[in-house]
Amino acid sequence: MSTKRDYYEILGVAKGAGVEEVKKAYRQLVMKFHPDRVAASEKKEAEEKFKEISEAYAVLSDEKKKVLYDQYGHSGIDSRYSTEDIFKSADFSDFFGGGGGGIFEDLFSDLGFEVFGGSSGTRARRRRQGEDTEYQISLSLEEAACGGEKEISFHRYDNCPPCNGTGAQAGSDKETCRMCRGRGMVATSMGFMNVSQTCPSCSGAGKVIKNRCPACGGAGRVKAAKRLNVTVPAGVDTGSVLRLRQEGNAGDDGRGDLYLHIYVKPHPMFKREGPDIYSHADVTMLAASLGAELEVPTLAGRVKMKIPAGTQPGAHFRLRGKGVLDMRTRRPGDQIVEVQVKIPERLSGKERQLLEELAKIRGENL
Repeated sequence: MSTKRDYYEILGVAKGAGVEEVKKAYRQLVMKFHPDRVAASEKKEAEEKFKEISEAYAVLSDEKKKVLYDQYGHSGIDSRYSTEDIFKSADFSDFFGGGGGGIFEDLFSDLGFEVFGGSSGTRARRRRQGEDTEYQISLSLEEAACGGEKEISFHRYDNCPPCNGTGAQAGSDKETCRMCRGRGMVATSMGFMNVSQTCPSCSGAGKVIKNRCPACGGAGRVKAAKRLNVTVPAGVDTGSVLRLRQEGNAGDDGRGDLYLHIYVKPHPMFKREGPDIYSHADVTMLAASLGAELEVPTLAGRVKMKIPAGTQPGAHFRLRGKGVLDMRTRRPGDQIVEVQVKIPERLSGKERQLLEELAKIRGENL
């Protein structure tokens, strides 16, 4: 009688679980029991657990083996496959990525690992590109609406000028790393695959600096101020993000990107909602009663707007195309003008007399 644990139990899934559920469970367990994510005292136990869950996945992710296992248990698998055969025919392509970045590559990249093995035989190496940087840029509503050039000043890491980014003192050579022998990686065998970790001695460079550059201390880069003219597209709003490629920090394999986070400052006269602009216009009681032509401010300057006789307080009028460009539709929004009727606070004797006469004509008892 087999002493092996049930494969479904090992992965923590129900009997008959589908492939996607099996993959999900396996991914979570890999993250939990990877030997380099546990304490040194737990490393050996984690390695055994890692092999166990990998074997369970190799069987339950293969339809033929899964049918045999569901019918006959471990005896159905052990009688037909050796441990080597189980892993040899298992499909780990989703985990190794097939060159496009798989689950193992995603899981281990943050730990500084490369992954070798699996059915695809793919090798994925992390690029040593400079980090992305972020910067917030504040704009007026007019600047956001119209777009244009904007100069920004920020700090980033540039290649050290004295050593040209090598980190080595002028005239000094780098030596081949003794720990990894120039490969940049040190490998560890883990059951059916080899996991290779970035060399801790040379940080993956394959070479070590004999005499460090005094300007950068061997880092190969220094912090520097940068001025940049940025083209802001018309229609941006708070929360918009502009990506400037290769304007981030310098690295061995090129610069990272610079992400500009847009903040549009509040306007004293206009309120923006999407591509539309909202404002208000004060009119006199007589203008609202008799109708009038008003001059109202817009983002593009003052324009004339007619209101009909009998306009009520709070009435809204639409100025088409006077809003902000919609970045998705490439069409301008509108400006919505709310009319606020101003009642005179003080009346002259003549004004009061005329209003009282008007009230009598309209049959209003005041």
